[in-house]
Amino acid sequence: MNNDKFRWAFLAHLGYNMWADPVMDKWGVPGLPQELTEVSAERCLRFDRALFREEMKKLADAGMNTLVLDLGEGIQYESHPEIACEGAFSKEEIRKEIALLGEWGIEVIPKLNFSACHDEWMGEYGRMLSTTPYYRFCEDILAEVCELFDHPKLFHLGMDEETPGHQARYNMMIVRQGELWWHDFNFLRDALLRRGVRPWIWSDYVWNHEEEFLKKMSKDVMQTNWYYDLFKGEDNVYIRTYDVLDKNGFDQIPASSVWSNVESFEETVETLTPALDPALLKGFMQTVWRPMTEKFRDRQELGLATFKRAKAWYDGRKD
Repeated sequence: MNNDKFRWAFLAHLGYNMWADPVMDKWGVPGLPQELTEVSAERCLRFDRALFREEMKKLADAGMNTLVLDLGEGIQYESHPEIACEGAFSKEEIRKEIALLGEWGIEVIPKLNFSACHDEWMGEYGRMLSTTPYYRFCEDILAEVCELFDHPKLFHLGMDEETPGHQARYNMMIVRQGELWWHDFNFLRDALLRRGVRPWIWSDYVWNHEEEFLKKMSKDVMQTNWYYDLFKGEDNVYIRTYDVLDKNGFDQIPASSVWSNVESFEETVETLTPALDPALLKGFMQTVWRPMTEKFRDRQELGLATFKRAKAWYDGRKD
């Protein structure tokens, strides 16, 4: 499946219920910013529309042409109204935002994370993985969102970090592996392909299952490997995965963030642009992993600034 343009993408969140209890400050992660203690699951919407529009306009002016919008619990779904949080957007409100962003040259791509590590937005269905009610829920939600977004060219399914380690301090740990992981992923993939929508996922499953991944992963799926630190002097599986995907013919949109190093996105763009096959490199994606609220305006602005510098480098390079 062809990707018709080079995507300068930014991932933002409408819904932010990704992490299950206990809250992140109890993880005991050295150096974890104290501000992140406030991004565990909540039953109210954490999204400032004015800030969102301000940041999107700035990003559009900087050359961003693709917004990946993580919807989560932030929409009043008709098929499953029970998962919407207080203050969730109506479908009409979402359509208005899509139309406005389209006027600014931004294509909006929906995202829902179906990883068992990041599915708190599902409510009780996140405790029903791989059951008949779960599959029905997934089919319902995917069908509704595809219709809402007028059958988008891409749909990000998440699927990252489904490991025991990432859920070690959750009150309930649920991890699919082996044939069950592939069965459920392929169920989601096929639900999109039937609707003419290309699936898009985080690629980190390949880090620990390279042979299996290369054998079973469909080329129909857009890949996004991610690395949030600097490349210089490093040699690790996270960096090598960009080359593994490239050498094995996968389309990819590498991602970075200001999560742990503010220079990471710039270095990702500068390092991978000359290193990867231009026929398979379909863009780059930046994100900040903070709610779109005034409390985190500084992080949104930081993501914008690093995006602008990376895009300026790309536009000014000599081929």
